[in-house]
Amino acid sequence: MAAESAGLGLGQAVALLAAGVVAVPLFRKAGLGSVLGYLAAGLAIGPFGIGVVDDPVAILHVAELGVVLFLFLIGLEMRPSRLWAMRGAIFGLGVVQVLTCGALLSGVALLGGLPPAAAVIGAMGFVLSSTAVIMQMLEERGEIATPGGQRAVAVLLLEDLAIVPLLALVAVLASLAGTATGEQRPAWLAIGLGLGSIALLVAAGRWLLNPMFRILAQSGAREVMTAAALLVVLGAALFLQWGGLSMAMGAFLAGVLLSESTFRHQLEADVEPFRGILLGLFFLSVGMSLDLAVVAAEWRPVAAGVIAFMLVKAIGIYGVARLFGADHREAWKRAALFAQGGEFAFVLYTAALTAGIFDARTGAAMAAIVILSMALTPLLAMAAERMLPPPEAESLDGVEAPVNLAGRVLIIGFGRFAQLVSQPLLLRGCDVSLIDPDVEMIQAAGQFGFKVYYGDGTRLDVLRASGAETAEAILVCVDKPEVTDRIVALCKSEFPLAKLYVRAFDRGHVLRLVQAGVDYQIRETLESALVFSRATLVGLGVEESEADELVADVRRRDEQRLEEQIVGGITAGRSFIRGNMETPQPTPLARPSREARPLSVETADLLDRAAAREGA
Repeated sequence: MAAESAGLGLGQAVALLAAGVVAVPLFRKAGLGSVLGYLAAGLAIGPFGIGVVDDPVAILHVAELGVVLFLFLIGLEMRPSRLWAMRGAIFGLGVVQVLTCGALLSGVALLGGLPPAAAVIGAMGFVLSSTAVIMQMLEERGEIATPGGQRAVAVLLLEDLAIVPLLALVAVLASLAGTATGEQRPAWLAIGLGLGSIALLVAAGRWLLNPMFRILAQSGAREVMTAAALLVVLGAALFLQWGGLSMAMGAFLAGVLLSESTFRHQLEADVEPFRGILLGLFFLSVGMSLDLAVVAAEWRPVAAGVIAFMLVKAIGIYGVARLFGADHREAWKRAALFAQGGEFAFVLYTAALTAGIFDARTGAAMAAIVILSMALTPLLAMAAERMLPPPEAESLDGVEAPVNLAGRVLIIGFGRFAQLVSQPLLLRGCDVSLIDPDVEMIQAAGQFGFKVYYGDGTRLDVLRASGAETAEAILVCVDKPEVTDRIVALCKSEFPLAKLYVRAFDRGHVLRLVQAGVDYQIRETLESALVFSRATLVGLGVEESEADELVADVRRRDEQRLEEQIVGGITAGRSFIRGNMETPQPTPLARPSREARPLSVETADLLDRAAAREGA
């Protein structure tokens, strides 16, 4: 019993699970989203509700791991090349949004009567939006992979990075105000530790993680792989926390570093169940942390703070979004999503309280403002969505959406690759259903006698309407690897009986598809390149039979190399590649005084054959 009173008892755990199981389906059915359901459930059973749980802070520290695991899974989708392509949005849009909103909110806080140092820290803490709330809502709407969703992710990444200079700013302001406790790191040290920890994590991810997982995979211990996945995520999060950064940033970087690993899908499958449970627990604990006593005692400044901060921040976000080229719809939706504080505000406010910039009253009031803004965000996002006019639909003249299709073969994507793929199937009389999201391509295909339906293959409802449940074979022929990966994962999960034939982009993509368990994959340029090479050989005077043998040998080498790479990673199997550099022949440092003599008849025969080849 003592153990239960000191921490989370079995009865409390059951109450947490029951609250989530009851509240979330009800709120989702009402169209309010799962986040608001978790927050309401947490408030109901927390110390300011019926009091089942009396220490929400302890649960919050554990539940933060849900955010960590969530960011790791997002990182797995962000390959380094893709992240590099987002650098303009991260350090352009993200920086301008943080600085603009920080300046506007600092002015609001000053008008509210806070001292200058407290006003700046209070404002900058509110600028750091809730990664957990925003990412969960984007995921529920299926918008993470959209251009607008990617820009939202870029801003969130910059806000995670901003925690380092902001913590350093707390130390500077505390020194200037004469309230420093002596425990604050100097600004230069905080920034140096943050950058150094990122560099060390990148180095470890580049040279240590893949070899470690390869060794563990060869051991065949399934549970050890799961433990290793959690070790990498939590270890990276803890290491960056030691460096003064957020745990979420460490987990995200670990995911990015493993995004091109052959073990990527295995890691995703291992981490996903923990992520869902812990992320729900995080929202429950945030709801439990809302101090209703503070809200009741300070309801006027708290209510005014919530309204003023959310309104001014939304205005700043909308203006920055339009400045960077977003249309009205995207800017409006982003303003509604980001017009809140987040979990990193608690970190900053705790540091401000320790440094003497905040007093206890100010810290409690600011924390209440942040929590209330997080709770209001789902409602605000719903209101913004309803206030917007429906998006201008693309002209669908001559285009139909799939409804109750039942073809034996479903082809997703009907570009130049799929058009050729379909020909032998149609000649054989196979019942083929075709879907593609490009209206212009569909209209052009109709002029050549193809009935192509309008549909996005990454959506489950579209796949069901297209007949994926009854199709014997699903051919994924889209030209973007990341889209292909999402369709494959969806089909493997929802339509396991259908055979999956997939167009691959390159060798790395092939390895991911093999790990995902597709029935057949082929690189889009493999066969055309081999045919091209054969024609070149014949044009150079090589006999056709010899050219066929050479191409067959290349095909065999390619298959063997792929087998090596499945086990050893993308850099394995180099011995099967024929390079164009001359291979140096080793020569002895000193010539032997006597000629070598064979010691057996078999050795003599081998030497004679070698001499004959050299003479030829």
